[in-house]
Amino acid sequence: MLTTLAVENYRSLRRLVMSLRGLNVVTGANGTGKSSLYRALRLLADASRNGAVAALAREGGLQSTLWAGPEHVRKDRPVQGTVRTGPVALRMGFASDDYGYAVDFGLPVPTSGIRSEPSAFNLDPVIKRESLWAGPFLRPAALLMERGGGGARIRDNDGQWQDDGHVLQPFDSMLSEFADPQRAPELLALRERMRAWRFYDHLRTDADAPARRTQIGTRTPILDPEGADLAAALQTIREIGAKGALDEAIELAFPGSRVEIVNAAGRFEIAFRQHGLLRPLSGAELSDGTLRYLLWVAALLTPRPPELLVLNEPETSLHPDLLPALANLVVTAAKEAQVIVVTHSRPFLAALDELSDGLHTIELVKDHGATTIAGQGPLDEPPWKWPTR
Repeated sequence: MLTTLAVENYRSLRRLVMSLRGLNVVTGANGTGKSSLYRALRLLADASRNGAVAALAREGGLQSTLWAGPEHVRKDRPVQGTVRTGPVALRMGFASDDYGYAVDFGLPVPTSGIRSEPSAFNLDPVIKRESLWAGPFLRPAALLMERGGGGARIRDNDGQWQDDGHVLQPFDSMLSEFADPQRAPELLALRERMRAWRFYDHLRTDADAPARRTQIGTRTPILDPEGADLAAALQTIREIGAKGALDEAIELAFPGSRVEIVNAAGRFEIAFRQHGLLRPLSGAELSDGTLRYLLWVAALLTPRPPELLVLNEPETSLHPDLLPALANLVVTAAKEAQVIVVTHSRPFLAALDELSDGLHTIELVKDHGATTIAGQGPLDEPPWKWPTR
């Protein structure tokens, strides 16, 4: 379980260090940085697949994602530009009880000289530093592997640093490029953990949504990010998931209703039976709210829970009467996985608080344009130290 998440200079997250528990809810008004925090988590997961640089490019490049305010904020005077004294740096990292990881993105040194032509990619972000350490805190003695310049070094069993001999391109992460189960088993284990993180942000319910169509059915313990395999995922829950969980989730939200999966020569289709109707409703006939709730049922009752499950505004398009049922699904999922929910809905937060004994609420606010945590002063944040370049 992650215990600390840290982000620096990413959009409005000038410096944010937060503690995490089993079930976490990130809330706040519009524009306080909730979406930026969600994107930062996705960027960390992308680093394990060597996709963080491409993800930054899709957001407009490093310059577009960097903190747009002054390098040093003086609250006793108007905001004004200053001459930069430190390097351009976008930093992200996390810590758990056993391992911690941090990555530092910056700008490349422009190529020049008689024999080298200037690169066309001199605005591409590059990875300046990566560090993996043991335990929840970064200390020199706890470092297991670090990357700087063109390569990485590994601490051996005797505590001595060894050069791995592998040249890393500045845009490649050591998480994706170095996987040696003998010399660096901790890095391999951390990479697989991060790749298993699961994000749900855009579950489609429009008229052309894949979830509304008949699909070839195969065992589906993990719902597709867009919900394309909804029928197969629901049938998988019914067969190998918690007994009765699917029926209970439907009954709690729609009393007297049930979901059936019609199997026509291997093609699966949803049949939603409601009290008072003579025939079931197909996926194409369901309202957006009903379909979205079924998608959340499939995502949160997964028979194969991840270590970390991140949900971005799951209450969207749902009637307030469905929020207690959705909250019950989230609390149930948190028994098997660490969950982070991003929401601005006070009723949904209240429903979660009523059902959960250990809800950890993180309210984001803006202070001079920077995202901060309400009620958290400099001495209240968990211990965190960035690797130096």
